[in-house]
Amino acid sequence: MIKFVIDENAAANGAHLIHNSTVGCEDLPAADAQILIGYFANYDLAYKRARMNWPREKVSGCEKCCKA
Repeated sequence: MIKFVIDENAAANGAHLIHNSTVGCEDLPAADAQILIGYFANYDLAYKRARMNWPREKVSGCEKCCKA
């Protein structure tokens, strides 16, 4: 299973980025700015959970570590 986290701080475009912390993304936020989404088989499942947890926030995957 892959550990996915979301950045507590929004990016310049207003989206909170989802990161695959298992691969050690270079854009991974600091530990105190990460919110655990959970452990999933793939990014699509993590994205669905993030949308359920934060329905009013704009979320998207990091282009470096969450390519679909």
